[in-house]
Amino acid sequence: MIQEILIVDGYNIIGAWPELQKLKDISLEEARDRLIQQLAEYQSFSGTKVLLVFDAYYVPGLGGKYVQNKLRIYYTKEKETADELIERLVTENIGRRKQIYVATSDMTEQHVIFGKGAFRVPAGELLVKVGQVKRDIQHKIEEKPESRRNTFDSKLSGEVKGLFEKWRRGQ
Repeated sequence: MIQEILIVDGYNIIGAWPELQKLKDISLEEARDRLIQQLAEYQSFSGTKVLLVFDAYYVPGLGGKYVQNKLRIYYTKEKETADELIERLVTENIGRRKQIYVATSDMTEQHVIFGKGAFRVPAGELLVKVGQVKRDIQHKIEEKPESRRNTFDSKLSGEVKGLFEKWRRGQ
């Protein structure tokens, strides 16, 4: 079985997806949170391991790795670009039985990671994949309506429901 790993250039995707682009103009933090939530859903449903990278180039000392909703999130160190971290993650994760994809619309970065053996996924293509996963999740939910709510009255016969209704009304 081949493990698929998707490395995402967070700010590049935020700048490329219309919904996140609009949200970024209001609050960059909310756009980040929305991307994290969408990629966490994608990871959980698709089985692809997702590594999300945010550039903290101008934020002194931030850098680090965090896990939120089982999604690995990396912030670059001071004076390190997202591209440098992405290239390092590709190098660290490349190997047998692993397929690495990098989601970015940065053409230069696409060429570099392709040279390291990873596949590139443009931002628009990732948006389509994430949208498809959302539709698949919705379809699965609609497929099993009984799993949506497990109420007490759904298990009762019409006769028993009628009897309870009479008692409720005091009849």
